[in-house]
Amino acid sequence: MDKAKKQRLEKRGWKVGGVDEFLALTPDESAYIELKLALSKSIRQRRQHKNLTQMQMARLLKSSQSRVAKIEAGDASVSLDLLVRSLIILGATRREVAHVVAGQAR
Repeated sequence: MDKAKKQRLEKRGWKVGGVDEFLALTPDESAYIELKLALSKSIRQRRQHKNLTQMQMARLLKSSQSRVAKIEAGDASVSLDLLVRSLIILGATRREVAHVVAGQAR
């Protein structure tokens, strides 16, 4: 948001801030959420690059299509273990997983 718009909103009584502030997230909580979202995005990209449907991916994971949809959406019920396992099943190397974790996805 540009500075002028922010000033106009604040002048009219609006409070302008980020998601972390709105949800009262600690830096650790925010970093955890960002990590899960980065892993989810990488899984979706890798699945699409391999031309797999969510149903085909579900078979590889021995899971359901709805679970794959939750994985790719970054659903809170999905564990980090399942996210990392999904990447590995899709052929990601440890180095590639590390790049995603480090925020340097290729």
